[in-house]
Amino acid sequence: MIKIFTLLNKEEWISYVGNSAEHDFYHTWHYHSLETAGDPVLFIYEESDTYIGFPLLQRKIPGSDYNDLTCVYGFSGPFSNKKIDEIDEELLENFKGAFNNFLIKEKYVSVFVRLHPFYKQQKLLEKFGGVHENGKTVVLDLSVPIDEQRKKYRQSTMDAIKHAWKRGFKVKDETNADGLNTFVEIYTENMKRVGASSYYLFNEKYFSEILNTSEYEARLLTVYYNDIAIASTIITFTNGIIQAHLVGARAEYLHHSPTKFLADCITQIGREKGMKYYNLGGGLGFKNDKLFDWKCAFSDLHLDFKTWRYIANPEIYQKLLQDKGIEENAEVDFFPLYRYA
Repeated sequence: MIKIFTLLNKEEWISYVGNSAEHDFYHTWHYHSLETAGDPVLFIYEESDTYIGFPLLQRKIPGSDYNDLTCVYGFSGPFSNKKIDEIDEELLENFKGAFNNFLIKEKYVSVFVRLHPFYKQQKLLEKFGGVHENGKTVVLDLSVPIDEQRKKYRQSTMDAIKHAWKRGFKVKDETNADGLNTFVEIYTENMKRVGASSYYLFNEKYFSEILNTSEYEARLLTVYYNDIAIASTIITFTNGIIQAHLVGARAEYLHHSPTKFLADCITQIGREKGMKYYNLGGGLGFKNDKLFDWKCAFSDLHLDFKTWRYIANPEIYQKLLQDKGIEENAEVDFFPLYRYA
């Protein structure tokens, strides 16, 4: 059985995600309700006592009668009421047939999805083809004692944390209106300083909404030095995983490395809440850049980050490329290529 839900089907969306064996806050109705990059849809394939859900964003392809699908900012991908790598092969094949029929019927040309590094979603999507290796994400294992965790830190990272201890840095939970204003100021300044694209610039309403939901727990934490807010972050706690969703630091205090101190404090908070992992993420665009190297200074546990890049209608995909004068073998890591530039 196939079901297609939109944001109008709030109760159904929440129920399917809530009853899944593995999901993160990126899958939730609430998180999808904040998206402006497309119209959220939840594809459900159900067979006997097993279902597979796939939350996506539908987008109109300009100048055509076709659409494509992408995903929310972050790690999403399919979920199920069973771990995907434990679902039998026949059901996975049946899902493939049902989903392909859905793509053809609704005139979808392509699908782009960032897969969740903790879940074995590739077992399902490899049946379609188009699973790409996109680098690594750095993870802190909170199951080990904190002293063992800190032994993994690069010496410069541990020195920065000790420096913060000595100077009396404090982390405060500021999941409130005042804390939000501080975060917006710090985060926006940070993104402009590093030249981030508009994709990473969110408005205050977005930040407020992401914190206010019962579908997952999100906290806003701020580092203070002599009563001055010098760094701030929004993190989430879902099914044993802390996600480092958004973070920023004031330029004039960067030499104190407040975000290193903040990351260490978050692992302590995570332990108190029974979390298993703290996912720091990867580099910008998941490249091995300075940001990735900064994160590697905390842990040698690196998980594969994969994307799914599926062409459902090769003929129309090629036509869209031709219409824009784009060579398919262009040396550009971008999908779908017809949306490039």
